[in-house]
Amino acid sequence: MANSVLYYVGVDGGGTSCRARITNLAGDVLGEAKTGSANILLGATVAMQSIQDAIATAAELAGLGGQDFAHMAVGLALAGAEQQDAWHDFMAQPHPYASITLNTDAYGACLGAWGGNDGAILIAGTGSCGIFLDSGKQHVVGGREFPISDQGGGAIMGLRLIQQVLLAADGIVKMTPLAEHVLEHFNQDIDAIVRWSKTARPCDYGQFSPAIFAHANHGDALSIELLNQTATDVEMWMQALINLGAKEICLMGSIAERIIPWLIPPMQKRVATPQGDAMDGALAMAQGNHNLYPQRG
Repeated sequence: MANSVLYYVGVDGGGTSCRARITNLAGDVLGEAKTGSANILLGATVAMQSIQDAIATAAELAGLGGQDFAHMAVGLALAGAEQQDAWHDFMAQPHPYASITLNTDAYGACLGAWGGNDGAILIAGTGSCGIFLDSGKQHVVGGREFPISDQGGGAIMGLRLIQQVLLAADGIVKMTPLAEHVLEHFNQDIDAIVRWSKTARPCDYGQFSPAIFAHANHGDALSIELLNQTATDVEMWMQALINLGAKEICLMGSIAERIIPWLIPPMQKRVATPQGDAMDGALAMAQGNHNLYPQRG
């Protein structure tokens, strides 16, 4: 790393927001800021602009200016970085920093969870993805996005819920309070559900996950069935990571953290507590070469 580096910058970027945190070489936080989307699949220039805006805002809060950018080593943990062409398009852009290193948001989350060391995580929020870092290699399971992957995430659980609600409306399966709740959400209009499904995004399906957990606490049979399915999915990904060599796994994300009581006891014993988050991982990335792909000459 260049001797001119005086600051580390960690950036955690996804489809909805981009966070940047600046520290000195001792690890003291100097400034932090948040801007818009930094998913590089939405466009390399758009993502770079969000990142530069976040870093500039964080720098201003830290009392730093444009002249300090050349002394910043930047670690980027970004959604979409697993797509090789998108990775190269992004890294081909000019930037004012001393160095940048780019990997996925899951990679950053895994580094953060294990304090910059090897380990495994399973992220289950709206979607899902498992990653195991082992001696410089990263092994990824799942994470190929809704609806063909992402089992164990809120979107798949929501999709299954809608399917069961329609069966209940047809009298094929039992109507439960959760199913009634969903029908009320659509004003008891089945056609409205069909129209909604034509444009619904993963987050639209995932919006029902809090209601699923809440109704399960009151013994709703459909909620319990859905959570048992989701737990089985999470156990599947965990077993895949164990087969790769993981001993313990940090479960991260809104679904993962709440599904732990639903897991079978042997899998519960494999769950570890994260030491940090993706921002911590991105800062660890800033201190070395963590590029997912080699840069082209």
